Amino acid sequence: MEIKFPHVEVELVGQNGNAFVVLGACTSAAKKAGLTKEQIDEFTEEAMNGDYDHLLQTCMKWFDVS
Repeated sequence: MEIKFPHVEVELVGQNGNAFVVLGACTSAAKKAGLTKEQIDEFTEEAMNGDYDHLLQTCMKWFDVS
């Protein structure tokens, strides 16, 4: 699987496993990396369109997650 934005690094290891924390960490990293509001909104919409497993898969699809 090719990561959509490999330059956006998100560290989820050691974070609270709450879906809102995961989503917040990803959107924060995306903003810091300079993604546009539209790109972040697209990520958020896709990430929230399923269960917790879908959220994690979407994060890994979009960003370099560790």
